[in-house]
Amino acid sequence: MTQTTQNEFKIMFWGTRGSLATPDIQCGKAGGNTICVEVECGDHVIICDAGSGIRSLGGKIVSERKYKNINLLLSHAHYDHIEGIPFFAPMSSSEYCVDIRCGKLDGAENTFEVVGGFMRRPYFPVGPEIFMSKTKFHQLEENQSFDISPEIHVKTIPLVHPGGATAYRIEYDNKSFAYVTDTEHSAGETNYDIVEFIDGADLFIYDASLSDDELPEFEGFGHSTWQEGLRMAQSANVKRYFAFHHMPFRCDNALDEIEREINAQMPGSGVAREGYSLVL
Repeated sequence: MTQTTQNEFKIMFWGTRGSLATPDIQCGKAGGNTICVEVECGDHVIICDAGSGIRSLGGKIVSERKYKNINLLLSHAHYDHIEGIPFFAPMSSSEYCVDIRCGKLDGAENTFEVVGGFMRRPYFPVGPEIFMSKTKFHQLEENQSFDISPEIHVKTIPLVHPGGATAYRIEYDNKSFAYVTDTEHSAGETNYDIVEFIDGADLFIYDASLSDDELPEFEGFGHSTWQEGLRMAQSANVKRYFAFHHMPFRCDNALDEIEREINAQMPGSGVAREGYSLVL
């Protein structure tokens, strides 16, 4: 069993690919699984999004038998962020309690509908009723803050993405992790709500799907650029910034070059890769 140091605030990437799982050999270094980030806060585990990467994370949780209460925070319900939910092993066991939270999204009245709308025919053979875990669905209001424990505080803000999306800031042990994925900015315009939201964060990961040069081609798709993430990180005095949500066409060589450019301007920062972990 892996032991976590008391009060340790640890982040691990289980999926960093956006839009579509990408098992191509040219993408092996960064990984091909879609979005999933594990956050360990002492005796609590929080999971940000449930892309295909959550399957392996679920296997780890079950084998280690370390956590029985799991908090799953969904940024939104596009497939690359929820497709792993039916394959998350703790939800197939009555030993676990799983709290799922999501903000308001177009096309769903609440968080249960978000999951149930995906897990139904003809898209999936069975519905959420197959879950054996003690599963609770929580609907978040816009800009809502909440506590997962007396020591763990979570803040939210809405993002600019088709259908809606939510960013999360997790604060624990006088440190903070800002999870901001799937949002669009207009060229030359700064989203100061995000800058304020991430101010002073120890770690900031951001929707770096595109480059500044590519942004006009993808107008309306709801994504931003690695350069914009870097600009906001510097403006907000963030300690470390990692580009995230890599598009399927972004191979390892391209990501290596992006990382060199980020690290040159912000040492200790770079590109999120599957399997990489860090302690805040």
